[in-house]
Amino acid sequence: MRTVVTLEDLRRARAALPAPLGLVPTMGYLHEGHLSLVRRARTECASVAVSIFVNPTQFGPSEDLASYPRDLDRDLRLLAAENVDLVWAPTSETMYPAGFQTWITVEEVTQPLEGSMRPGHFRGVATVVAKLFNGVQPHKAYFGQKDAQQAVVIGQMARDLDFPVEIVVCPTVRETDGLAMSSRNAYLSPEERRAATVLYRGLEAARAAYVSGEREAERLRGIVRDKVASEPLARLQYVSCAHADTLEELEKVAGRALLSLAAFVGRTRLIDNLILEETDQDHG
Repeated sequence: MRTVVTLEDLRRARAALPAPLGLVPTMGYLHEGHLSLVRRARTECASVAVSIFVNPTQFGPSEDLASYPRDLDRDLRLLAAENVDLVWAPTSETMYPAGFQTWITVEEVTQPLEGSMRPGHFRGVATVVAKLFNGVQPHKAYFGQKDAQQAVVIGQMARDLDFPVEIVVCPTVRETDGLAMSSRNAYLSPEERRAATVLYRGLEAARAAYVSGEREAERLRGIVRDKVASEPLARLQYVSCAHADTLEELEKVAGRALLSLAAFVGRTRLIDNLILEETDQDHG
């Protein structure tokens, strides 16, 4: 496994790798969710690259950039064990050199949900991912369903700007009690960690209602709200039942819908989601 920092070293190392190349973009502090993306890439691609970069431009002024968990040595050990070929761990100066002034703004699909709560977040995401794609030049790029809106935004950007890369969205990886794996789970106290399971339980309660025939989106949102409200340590920020591709809020669910939420558990902000689709009827 080769680890590089500069763009020049990246391009030299990239040129030696057999095609197709799969990229897993990460902000480090890797967990099983990230590693599941690496394994998927390994099964589909001749070469696998992973980027590790805590991107400052996607954090708001009051968010957790300074405290975001980092452990590069541990990350590199985990990736070596997964037979990753190339790791790009650029500095902020590499990604945003002095005088940087070009940004990518994706319009409609960035407006609701996370976009409404975190102004500027997706401008930072789209710009850094575009730079990752330009630097690594992957054939496929792997993202987790947990960050559902991010995957929609990146897919839109890749189509609109003609990036020759296939966006692969992989299932959310969960702890045994249902909590979606996230680097930010490290912030939770033991009591908060237990309380955080209410997010998935809320989503699952709504999915059970959907499987039983409920199609009124507001009723599904209400089920999630009621469940999360039952946990004193959790404070719901939003719950959404939206079209899975456009992210427009629904009145009735027809076709694929994204049921998603954001909540604070203690001082830690967590997100989660499920896809509702007709095939759910088969195993309800």
